[in-house]
Amino acid sequence: MSTQTHGLGPNSPLPTEITVHSVSRIFEIAFNDGRRFRFPFEFLRVFSPSAEVRGHGPGQETLQVGKREVTIKSVDAVGHYAVQPIFSDGHDTGLYSWDYLYELGINQEAMWANYLQRLAAAGASRDPAAPKAAGAAGAAGATGATPAGGGGIKEIKRHG
Repeated sequence: MSTQTHGLGPNSPLPTEITVHSVSRIFEIAFNDGRRFRFPFEFLRVFSPSAEVRGHGPGQETLQVGKREVTIKSVDAVGHYAVQPIFSDGHDTGLYSWDYLYELGINQEAMWANYLQRLAAAGASRDPAAPKAAGAAGAAGATGATPAGGGGIKEIKRHG
């Protein structure tokens, strides 16, 4: 068995660029195989790889509701293999590996359709239950991080 670098398989695509678009609420990632994915912040939040969202085993997932307006306050590099977004709703425990982000990109359309079906079946909504008062502006003043080597990533860009 070969030694894996970056916490990935030997043939895993690696990111070359990450841009956080604050105004449009899009997280964009480009990979060294030429693929580029654009994720709405809400999509990343509802598909967080955290135990809070996914549970600790099959059937333990928690349906995420009311996340339409979520923003990303910051994104931190985690070693050479992942990023950890800090969301405006306080969620900060999801480690998004390069492999997981690539998987999300490949399956985004089907995953989103399934999520909308599950929301409808639960009688739930993407909209927050009640508007938030102070602090709802979200990403104003947010910062990015500069990964140390992160699979070819030199910096995580932020655009307003």
